[in-house]
This record gives sequence, structure tokens and C-alpha cells, in this order.
Amino acid sequence: MTPPTDPDPDVPLRRQIRRAAFVMAATMIIWMGAQFMGSQLGWPVRLVFLFDLAAIAALVWALIVTYWVWKARKAG
Repeated sequence: MTPPTDPDPDVPLRRQIRRAAFVMAATMIIWMGAQFMGSQLGWPVRLVFLFDLAAIAALVWALIVTYWVWKARKAG
């Protein structure tokens, strides 16, 4: 039995945007939590900087996905 096909071609694009939005929100919450924990527990600056780099990487990924979706919606 085959699953019904969705006639809306924007469903995969919406899914990608939803994933990018979740990554952005989760990244900011985790990053702020890491900054707070680092200051309260006296973590070394190198460890806190690692969280900064991870947050930048996640946000750049989300920006790239958002750009791809924008281009796909513009093209079709």
C-alpha cells in the first residue's frame, strides 16, 4: 500500500524551514545556558569559546538552509 501523495510541493520546504527555526531557537537557548553555567561554575574560557563556535556553526547552517529554501521558493 502506497502512502497518499501530498499535492502541495511546499511541504518539504516548510519542513526544512521548521527544522532551521528549531535549530536557531535551540542553539540560542543552549548557548545562553552554557554562558550562564560557564560564569557561575568558573569554566575555562577555552571551553566557553567552544560553545561559541558551536553556536556560530549551527546558526550559519540555519542561515544556509533558509537561503536554499528562499531560492527554491523563488524559482518555483
